[in-house]
Amino acid sequence: MTLDTRTSYRSLTLIGPRNMPAGKQVLGLTRGTATVRFESRITAYTDPGGRWECASPQLTVTYGFSPMTVYVAREFPPGSCAYREIHEHELRHVRAYQAHLRSIEQELADTLTRRFVTDGPWRGPVGQARARLQQELEERWAPYIRRELNKVDAAQALIDTPEEYARVSGSCGGEVKRLTR
Repeated sequence: MTLDTRTSYRSLTLIGPRNMPAGKQVLGLTRGTATVRFESRITAYTDPGGRWECASPQLTVTYGFSPMTVYVAREFPPGSCAYREIHEHELRHVRAYQAHLRSIEQELADTLTRRFVTDGPWRGPVGQARARLQQELEERWAPYIRRELNKVDAAQALIDTPEEYARVSGSCGGEVKRLTR
């Protein structure tokens, strides 16, 4: 996770949520990009004629939200009350990302295990197993995992309520409003 305190609230408002009510400002923002990466290793045995193989793929899946950037608008100096309120609000978003990853971990592991842990090796023409695996990972599993990752948006919406926006913007004895005029 990186912290960005160089971006103005005006710029954050432009790159922030599309559903912001008119006249509302984005004081802080947390962005995480859903990523998934596969590493595969295939142990294969080729028949004496060199045409057929029995292959056993081993798969490692790495997924998450990267990069994850927490923005606190530059108008709020580190250490100020407004900075602390905005930063703490954004850390709630970080915790929601982390909780979502934990909540989907077992389901993803179970789903991938059901598909790839089989009773025997894959059989076919030499080289087919690797090509078949890559195609399946790119066309089926990467989109599936990204969809599961992006379900975090529902948890994020529960944090960004109108009441929470009002609480943060009205906190610190008017400091937030004074610094965003």
